[in-house]
Amino acid sequence: MADIARLAGVSVSTVSRALSGSPLVNAATKQRVAELARSLNYSINVGAQNLRLKQNRTVAVIVPFDPETRQHLSDPFFLAIIGSIADALTDRGYDMLLSRVDANTLDQAAQFHGTGRAVGIILIGQWHHHDQLNQMALRGVPLVVWGAQLSGQIYASVGSHNQIGGEQATAHLLAQGARRIAFLGDPELPEVGLRYAGYLNAHERAGITPDPQLMLPVAFVRESVQAAVRELHARGVPFDAVFAGSDLVAMTTTSTLRSLGVNVPEDVLVAGYDDIELAAHFHPPLTTVRQPIVEAGEALVNCLLSQLAGERPQSVLLPTELVVRESTQTTTA
Repeated sequence: MADIARLAGVSVSTVSRALSGSPLVNAATKQRVAELARSLNYSINVGAQNLRLKQNRTVAVIVPFDPETRQHLSDPFFLAIIGSIADALTDRGYDMLLSRVDANTLDQAAQFHGTGRAVGIILIGQWHHHDQLNQMALRGVPLVVWGAQLSGQIYASVGSHNQIGGEQATAHLLAQGARRIAFLGDPELPEVGLRYAGYLNAHERAGITPDPQLMLPVAFVRESVQAAVRELHARGVPFDAVFAGSDLVAMTTTSTLRSLGVNVPEDVLVAGYDDIELAAHFHPPLTTVRQPIVEAGEALVNCLLSQLAGERPQSVLLPTELVVRESTQTTTA
């Protein structure tokens, strides 16, 4: 900056004002300073500028991990929602700091705000510690969570109508003639628990009592799903359909069934949840409940920025849509 000031014949403070677009500097000087900056490959150190001006335009996006399963960030749903958040933040002139915390200590996420590294926090998932998130909100941490709306919730959340989505998928399987539908997912997780509630509601509406043996609580990792499907098959428990708590679980279920000589959809119908990009290109193409991922990123960022502007946080529920593909379509259906 000192070199630019010397070459332009102005003070360092004038260069600083010119580069930041201050109205105190005339247009001719701004243009001359900008041209010199380009010729010298000069760029503003935004981090240093923020520290000096006591401003911060970085949002921490935190993806918790289960210390036992270590679910990877490569999970397609995580990648999709992180991408939508990144796009929404970029459009609003904010940077994204991506990190992870242990799902058993979600309140560790508050340190990113407490140390000044981030102006606010977007957390992907409530996991099992809804109480810790409430405590963060009570401490005044700007926070929005991708997840379910729960009883006694103080913090803001954005999520889809999980219960309705679960009911949509299960009702579709029942309409296709399925009567013994297995559910794969961890109902202790708030979102998945609501999807399971929708599964139960659809059965009740149809006058069917689901077999408890077909409720398979599994973590959203490949090894857990494979083991559960193989065990169900080995026990000889009959089932004619599967509603999986995520698309990744549905795809792993399908490939595991195929390795056991069970075909989808000829022998077993399979439906998932999320509608990740790969769902339409999987074999067979996967019937699933679509979550509006682009709208999710927009809603999460808007919710956080409204808090930073002093507004009261408001939770958002996004609509779900059943997308029917070949994994639930038989030639006789």
